[in-house]
Amino acid sequence: MLQVFSIFLLLFFTSPLNAEIKNKIIQNLKKTNNLDFKFEQNINGKIENGNCTIKYPKKIFCEYVKSNNKILVSNGKSLVIKTRASYYRYPLEKTPLNLILDKNFLINKIYKLEERIVDQNLVNFTIKERDDEINLFFDNKTYDLIGWQNIDIYQNFNITFISSIRKNRFISEDLFKIPSLN
Repeated sequence: MLQVFSIFLLLFFTSPLNAEIKNKIIQNLKKTNNLDFKFEQNINGKIENGNCTIKYPKKIFCEYVKSNNKILVSNGKSLVIKTRASYYRYPLEKTPLNLILDKNFLINKIYKLEERIVDQNLVNFTIKERDDEINLFFDNKTYDLIGWQNIDIYQNFNITFISSIRKNRFISEDLFKIPSLN
């Protein structure tokens, strides 16, 4: 009987703490208009890194280092991946980034989702939408988004870690202009 009571107390006192963490993550997202950061991306074992800027809603600009001048840019409607040798353009709505870059969508989903604490350092939410499954990871102390994992449009397993996060800086809209084919 004492064990049952102890488990009940543990569950009772764990839930409000988790609810508090979830609320702090949501409040932090609400206050974030944009962010820039360093990233490391692992796509099926191939590691790339660089710098990104996100401006909500749905805009991103990433420059990859040591990667043929590779950039990834979204103006909120289209997503372009461009290198010296290639140019790919997709409707943003067909990619998982469409969801990741939509702050209001994330907030609404997080309200409804159960969070998981991972190694006492990370908070994980799993979003299942259409054919996409996205795992979002937040820092348990700063409540900042620190990465995600998903399957990309080519069916590759993609893990993205972000660091050196700076928020709510002045960002020119010109950064998110879709580059030309040349």
